[in-house]
Amino acid sequence: MLRARTTAVAAGIVLVTLSACNQKQAAAPVPSPPPEVSIVTVREQPIPYVRDLPGRVAPMRIAEVRSRVSGLVVKRTFEQGSLVKEGDVLYKIDPAPFEVELQSAEAVLARQEAALVLARQQADRLEQLLSRQTASQAQYDSAYAGLKQAEAEVAGAKAARDRAKLNLNYTDVRAPISGRIGRALLTEGTLVDQGAASNLATIQQLDPIYVDITQSVGELNKLRRDLASGELSRLSADTANVHLIMDDGSLYGSAGRLLFSDVTADPSTGQVTLRVQFPNPHDELFPGMYVRARIKQGIDTDALAVPQQAIQRTSDGKPEVWVVRDDDKAMLQPVELGPVVDRQWIVRDGLKVGDRVVVEGVQKISAGQQVKTVDLHPATEETKPKPRDTDVPEQKPGPQSAAEVR
Repeated sequence: MLRARTTAVAAGIVLVTLSACNQKQAAAPVPSPPPEVSIVTVREQPIPYVRDLPGRVAPMRIAEVRSRVSGLVVKRTFEQGSLVKEGDVLYKIDPAPFEVELQSAEAVLARQEAALVLARQQADRLEQLLSRQTASQAQYDSAYAGLKQAEAEVAGAKAARDRAKLNLNYTDVRAPISGRIGRALLTEGTLVDQGAASNLATIQQLDPIYVDITQSVGELNKLRRDLASGELSRLSADTANVHLIMDDGSLYGSAGRLLFSDVTADPSTGQVTLRVQFPNPHDELFPGMYVRARIKQGIDTDALAVPQQAIQRTSDGKPEVWVVRDDDKAMLQPVELGPVVDRQWIVRDGLKVGDRVVVEGVQKISAGQQVKTVDLHPATEETKPKPRDTDVPEQKPGPQSAAEVR
């Protein structure tokens, strides 16, 4: 029995020892694998220098329809809001007084022409008598002067007749330019005065159309310095390099071409006006509309850029990114940013070619932590995020896009 008890005690000790070992082994932590993050490798790429600027739509040509003679408006011949062509009759002024003036001028011309015939015959007759020495030189000189006077009076009568014809033609008030005419400002029965300030209607040429955008003098001068130093490359002079952002955030269907920049800055705002020409075949742009223009003013041929979601912010708002070092450990790197172009931040300073920047999975890592990297797959067309209108801070329009800024 003593031997049996000893054996039982030994077995119990062995069981307790084994149980303690199993509990210790179960309590030991299993090392977790490093978190997986998606990265992009920084490389040089050509990126256009793009700015969103405020602007106003302006007609390419505008003309006020005015009467060149005085009279009573008897007829309006155009449809308000329609397209008119240069030379179309828009209003008719009572022609009766001008027809009478023309008849009177023609009668005066006929009388002066008859007097000219008589003066010419008289001068010819005295010239023959003078050659025969049967008339004096004084008589001939008087007849010759009468001939010249009659010729001058005929010329004056012709001018009066032509002026009367012009005034009669001016009773048809015609369109000075082709374009879309607005509302009629006068109706039939209105008496208009020659040279008066009254405007009969307004015609505007809307296709193509101008958009006047504004940019600060500081930005414009920096752009010119970057173009001169070669940091930015110039665009072709005939490139359609401006797009309009409409009120609903959509882009206007046709691109525009920057024509020139003004040579004078507005003293109250410090901004310069840039004029852009757009096609407007469907009259979607109206004069006076407020729009935002997205303008390409140059190309940075060796720019460094990272996706927008890669940028983190410190508590005081300074930008930084997670960078994976050669030993696969993550670290925060402060950066200096430029504008946003095509949902990518331009990085001015803080990164170099070949750096691996974390884009997805930043919430799973901490400084100095080992990570597993995978290349970021570009978004498909279905999952690609739409461009945000707030990529570039909006500027308010001041009082009033060339591939290069002159």
